[in-house]
Amino acid sequence: MFSCNASTSAHSIFLLTGFPGLEASQHWVSIPINLICAVSIVGNSIVLFVIRTDPVLHEPMYIFLSMLAASDLGLCASTFPTMVQLFWLGARELPFDLCAAQMFFIHAFTYVESGVLLAMAFDRFIAIRDPLHYATILPHSVVAKVGAAIVVRAVLLNLPGPILLRNLLFPHVSELSHCYCLHCDLVGLACSDIQINSLVGLVSILFSLGLDSSLIMLSYFLILRTVLGIASPGERLKALNTCVSHLCIVLIFYLPKLGLSVLHRVEKHSYPALAVLMANLHFLVPPLMNPIVYCIKSKQIRQGFLKRFQQKRVDVS
Repeated sequence: MFSCNASTSAHSIFLLTGFPGLEASQHWVSIPINLICAVSIVGNSIVLFVIRTDPVLHEPMYIFLSMLAASDLGLCASTFPTMVQLFWLGARELPFDLCAAQMFFIHAFTYVESGVLLAMAFDRFIAIRDPLHYATILPHSVVAKVGAAIVVRAVLLNLPGPILLRNLLFPHVSELSHCYCLHCDLVGLACSDIQINSLVGLVSILFSLGLDSSLIMLSYFLILRTVLGIASPGERLKALNTCVSHLCIVLIFYLPKLGLSVLHRVEKHSYPALAVLMANLHFLVPPLMNPIVYCIKSKQIRQGFLKRFQQKRVDVS
């Protein structure tokens, strides 16, 4: 921790943190992380391409999935540059403006992903509760409005953060806890009164991740109640099977965040390298696993990919 000997935010420099105690082998440790990033970018790009080019997949469920893939790509694009800067170029310094911009985009794409997961839960509830009117309840115009509302909410909830941070005083040089910038990390480094900033951060989380997770649980309660009202055991299993992929990515999204939160409160200082690794993985694992889960569970996406791949081979021939 550097001393608070006065500097405005505009002149502050933030130092990225790699893996404490593993500085000598940081290049090797970062290879799996970089591979995860690369596979995530390729996987989500393929999902976007297949859904965009296959008219059969222009349904609400797959449109929401394309939004999820886009938010995953945005999250990778927000975190990957500083990882490359630190692990491969050895450059730790990041000026305040770049740090604040990265913070905004990381949190915004995280909130977009959370909102899309909620929209997908609602989509599954409608598909099971009222399949005959599914297309009427969720036409493309409604899906577009839902997507726009998710993006607008993410921007509005995150916009005050960087603006308020500019009013704080920081040490001329501050050391971050991770290889990217987060709101809670920056606020904790400030030398000024941070009550308003902390309140804004708390409200932002409650009205995004907190609200979304609660409504997702409510959606699954309603889905379970609807499924239990189906007379045929085979139809019950079929209905529940349509939710497996979504339930998996919900757990993949929220469980690492819960694990990281517990680790920070229990053993962060005992195992600093583990805390940094978990902090990196909780952003990298969802973009990696989401396309894998849906490609494994969704026959339509597999068929769409194979159709495009075979078409490319025919064109080349």
